[in-house]
Amino acid sequence: MLLLAKLAKQPLHGYELRKQVEETSGRALSNNSLYPALRRFAEAGAVAKTAEPQQGRPPRHIYTITDVGRELLHDMLADLPDELAGDSSEFLARLGNFGWLDAPERLQVLDARAGAVTRQLDHLLELAAVQQEPWPQLVLDEVCRRIRAEQTWLESVRKLVQEPHKLEESR
Repeated sequence: MLLLAKLAKQPLHGYELRKQVEETSGRALSNNSLYPALRRFAEAGAVAKTAEPQQGRPPRHIYTITDVGRELLHDMLADLPDELAGDSSEFLARLGNFGWLDAPERLQVLDARAGAVTRQLDHLLELAAVQQEPWPQLVLDEVCRRIRAEQTWLESVRKLVQEPHKLEESR
């Protein structure tokens, strides 16, 4: 998803693509995951690969997103299934690319994440209610505090989706 989002902005060669994903996501991306993903996207028709000659070196491959890739990117961003909604990296990757989605799609992604964190909180509160040991209780209390903070933040993001002019004003 992050690869397609970068390619949707401009064609890039593998090294540039890897660096841009790392710089904007904070996630390390190895060549062993980058190039197989690009190959799968090319096989699916989501990405086109062209060779760019270089003086005295092997040609450099430039990757360009196709219309199929743009549709795939949109579908991936707009869908946050329950099994992924609890994964903060999956959610944040979508949030960072909300510009590709319309307001109802953004709200759907936010709802999926909000539901997942609410289920996590409910589960942790059940565990905390029967916890007898002080150190595990301390951990449960902190994790619950963090989830409540995320719930508050998600509500503020929801308001920005509903009133996008406030996002520009906050910059």
